[in-house]
Amino acid sequence: MTVAQRQVSGARARFIAADVGGTHTRVGLVRAGGPGESPIAVLAHRKYVCADYPDLAAILADFIARMPGGGDLHSVAIACAGVMLDDVVVNANLSWRVSGADLREALGLQHVHFINDFQAAAHAAQCMDPAESTLLTPDVAVGEAGPVLVVGPGTGLGAAVRVPHRGGTVVLPTEAGHAAFAPGSAREIEILRWLQRRNGHLPTENLVSGPGLANLYRALCALDGREAASADPAAISAAARAGDATAREAVLTFCGLLGSVIGDLALVSSAKAVFIAGGIVPQLKDFLADSRFLARLRDKGAMRPVLERLPVRLIENDRLGVIGAANWYLEHADVD
Repeated sequence: MTVAQRQVSGARARFIAADVGGTHTRVGLVRAGGPGESPIAVLAHRKYVCADYPDLAAILADFIARMPGGGDLHSVAIACAGVMLDDVVVNANLSWRVSGADLREALGLQHVHFINDFQAAAHAAQCMDPAESTLLTPDVAVGEAGPVLVVGPGTGLGAAVRVPHRGGTVVLPTEAGHAAFAPGSAREIEILRWLQRRNGHLPTENLVSGPGLANLYRALCALDGREAASADPAAISAAARAGDATAREAVLTFCGLLGSVIGDLALVSSAKAVFIAGGIVPQLKDFLADSRFLARLRDKGAMRPVLERLPVRLIENDRLGVIGAANWYLEHADVD
């Protein structure tokens, strides 16, 4: 029996788990899995566009109203990018305020729990079957026992580290996306200078994220003296596939930077394996093999032999954050 299953009292207590991002919020009705099921059973799942709603309470209210017996739901676990400070989430990518007190009052919830979105992703990754992921290091499939890094470029850049501890795991959330960007080539130095003139401090997530791809494309267009055709990441990747040289350079630069950042974070965390949790990467995975992703990930001087043994997998599961928030709740919060 799993930790999640041991900590659920009675038959199967239902609760809400949500994954709140800068663009989308995913909400699930969940419970602990039973015999023969996954550790987390997702009974219902909906995806919402954040810009279509005035706040998170409106999204959760809509979800609860759609659930049979929704009036009996009184607990929610929320994975959200940022840091909780005085019961309010500090976040650079949300257009509305997220407050535990506001949600309890608006929805009549008894228990509202928050965790960092990549803390949730790290909890979810331990529930994933390897078959649900794509191996990005064809020469290395299995790593040594030890810390696991979970990272993902979406609306921002998130990262967390899962560390084995006393027969279980401890997950450490980070704000790695706000660390200063470090260029790795003359061209990237030019990009850095162009963006700094417009933005001042340049955090890594301003280049390694969905909006970061758009920033790269705009910078390269300006440096090449051409007008940017589109700032939409999907349009940029489509243009790259259609043969647009600047769009292709932007995408390949993004892939190289992603590899470099993952290599740095793996060294800092002593990671023995890496999971890339969705975000924009699934849209670009066909470019990874032609890019310097792996070369940049491993190009860390004396540490190259260490990183050459590091397996990297891409998880493509739209429910990852919901599963992670639920798994965290069942392991760490009082079950109601």
